[in-house]
Amino acid sequence: MKPPPLPVAFKPICKPKPWGGRNLEKLFGKPLPPSQAIGESWELSPLPSDESVVATGPFAGWTLGEIVTSWGNALYGDTPFSAGVFPLLIKFLDARQNLSVQVHPLPAGNPSVDRDVKHEAWYVVHAEAGAQFFLGLLEGVTPEQLAAAAGSRHIVDLLRRRRARPTDAFYLPSGIVHALGAGIVVAEVQNPADVTYRLYDWDRRDADGRPRELHVSQALRNVHWHVAEDDVVQPRRPAAETFAGATRLVTCPAFCIDQVALTPGPGQSIPHRRMVVWIILRGTLCVRRGEYEMRWEAGDVVLVPADHDDLSLEVGEPCDLLEVSVGPSG
Repeated sequence: MKPPPLPVAFKPICKPKPWGGRNLEKLFGKPLPPSQAIGESWELSPLPSDESVVATGPFAGWTLGEIVTSWGNALYGDTPFSAGVFPLLIKFLDARQNLSVQVHPLPAGNPSVDRDVKHEAWYVVHAEAGAQFFLGLLEGVTPEQLAAAAGSRHIVDLLRRRRARPTDAFYLPSGIVHALGAGIVVAEVQNPADVTYRLYDWDRRDADGRPRELHVSQALRNVHWHVAEDDVVQPRRPAAETFAGATRLVTCPAFCIDQVALTPGPGQSIPHRRMVVWIILRGTLCVRRGEYEMRWEAGDVVLVPADHDDLSLEVGEPCDLLEVSVGPSG
């Protein structure tokens, strides 16, 4: 008998990066390739070159595309899928060194171009003492100043520095100048775009002594000059239509992120009927549907179908997770 739609987690796709480290192994026990600096672990991806594959359970080996096609409305319910593309890309990032100073494309009002617009958010999982972000330009920085500093270390003096603390959340609209700082691990939620324009890369060179490619002219054309502080660090508030005690961290045009603390107990239900993604931060979570049982722990990213009326949650110890839903209202 064909199994009903079930929550599924996917095989991590590990990305070696010159700025990466090994913290995802230490924090979450992820099986990283040996002797490599891993900067990114793609946990849920619809991109054709890096499509996620289900890790375990009755759907093991299925691609995300096969899940979408087979489950249809049972997966996404009322969730909008633009042009049939799964609307989220979720990663963990481990910055052993500073990431490049970069921007993502601004909206142009052209659907064929705006698919590269990248709404993203960071949730701080781990931060070493003194770690910081570079997020946004200082007040009064002009286009002429930014253009003169691009490609050199002088650009760092134009950036706003923010202390990194675990559980902080930041929204990065497309076009904001930013860099993830050294000593930070974040969960990154974004729509499925992968275009980045680098303004500066800390004078790094590869094993052959070559500098990493910059995209200064494209970046300067795509700078968002007027980013409101309440957009980047949004006031936290109770989250509606979700678990009791949930807190809304981020709302943007592409997705919403709620922080959820589940208390121990058997037989709990999901208090809404929509597709969501759970990023498990602490504890373990068991989900049952009929004869099927799935169990996840910290570091797992779980796609939960909209058809989950008869799912039962069992929380054996306090469990903290991020619940990601699609669309500006969640």
